Amino acid sequence: MELNELSTWFEKNKISEVECLVPDMAGNARGKFIPSTQFLREGSAKLPEGILVQTVTGEYSDEHWKIVAPTDEDMNLEPDKATIRVVPWAREPTAQIIYDCYKNDGTPHPLSTRNILRKILELYKEQELKPIIAPEVEFYLVSRNIDPDNELIPPKGRSGRRETTRMSYSIDALSEFEDFVEDMYEYADAQELAVDALVHENGAAQLEINFQHGDPLKLADDVFIFKRTVREAALKHDMFATFMAKPMQKEPGSALHLHQSVLDLKTGENIFVDKDGGSSSRFLSYIGGLQRYTPELISFYAPNVNSYRRLAPDISAPITLNWGIDNRTVAFRVPYSHSKDKRIENRFPGADVNPYLAIAATLATGLLGILENATPTKPYQGTANEDEIKVARTLEEALRKLGDSETLASMFGKSFLEAYTAVKLDEFEEFNRVISSWEREHLLLQV
Repeated sequence: MELNELSTWFEKNKISEVECLVPDMAGNARGKFIPSTQFLREGSAKLPEGILVQTVTGEYSDEHWKIVAPTDEDMNLEPDKATIRVVPWAREPTAQIIYDCYKNDGTPHPLSTRNILRKILELYKEQELKPIIAPEVEFYLVSRNIDPDNELIPPKGRSGRRETTRMSYSIDALSEFEDFVEDMYEYADAQELAVDALVHENGAAQLEINFQHGDPLKLADDVFIFKRTVREAALKHDMFATFMAKPMQKEPGSALHLHQSVLDLKTGENIFVDKDGGSSSRFLSYIGGLQRYTPELISFYAPNVNSYRRLAPDISAPITLNWGIDNRTVAFRVPYSHSKDKRIENRFPGADVNPYLAIAATLATGLLGILENATPTKPYQGTANEDEIKVARTLEEALRKLGDSETLASMFGKSFLEAYTAVKLDEFEEFNRVISSWEREHLLLQV
């Protein structure tokens, strides 16, 4: 969209101010509000580069001044005009736009997670390949909770009752939140988000939205915006929406499953399929790459201390590196489909991921598998939930594996991996200082 088109769009929508958005390390929106006249006049903006490496609590890592310049320099922000959208919940006519981050010398900022995904997509382009992604995002609706010491509970539906039983795929249970659902879809339509089907998931007041398949960067943007959208729609109805990976002890976790396939740029054909309609060698190598490199990048799929409560036996989340045909207990599921739609579903990411990093991780590991002709295991038969756990069980353990591979370090950038590790280790140490009620209950007088 050119400047004159933007001006016309602003006038048509009576836009008075603009939200300048930058995804941070956690995938949350940082930025500033500026008047629409200033945006049209200047376009670019500046923000301190330190916002990219704040912890989820808003603190700075002990390594902060080794990660960014001691002078806390500004970075240059340039709007990606393709991401311009209205803000449908705003009181005044407001636009939002996602900005790309650059250093003062004009190079993409190495700590921007959006730039990380762009870098991985460029590697595909060099191989004359185009990845296709389709996210599935789960989340919970919960009653307003302003005291963190209180456990979360499902909200009351339109019947005035709370869910107490598992209602997977129930239409009636979904209808309990009809007003919320209608507003969520209305907001999504106003922002042209590529949302598709909505289902009630297995947990109490747990919903899942499917996105249409398409370009990875656009869909990462859509998920980034969608999380804000769902929270705003829930607040309108006196509820909270949470994307925590495991918000309640007795309910299943929430995932952000990623369906993926790869097209040949020259032919437009799905490279996962051979000329006879069967599985191609590159399909198998892609899976081999996922299996080989996922342990090192598991913290991109499970980025918070809470994430590892979801990656546990017998709660519908992967704990091994197996793959299988239409098997929901494995990490990498291959759904039954027409050959042209052949795809792999990565079931590791939790709903709490930064979508740019999770998509970058799954695409990078699959591409490495293709380039290295990786050999996968045989398709798993049976229930993988009963197998021995093969992935990290804590954030600290996961971070120890990050950066083991020089190949991954070059793909993501050594400085980014060091920054990510520093930020997440700081979060882990802050969490580790908290004494839980379980410890007081069982250890106070028994040890």
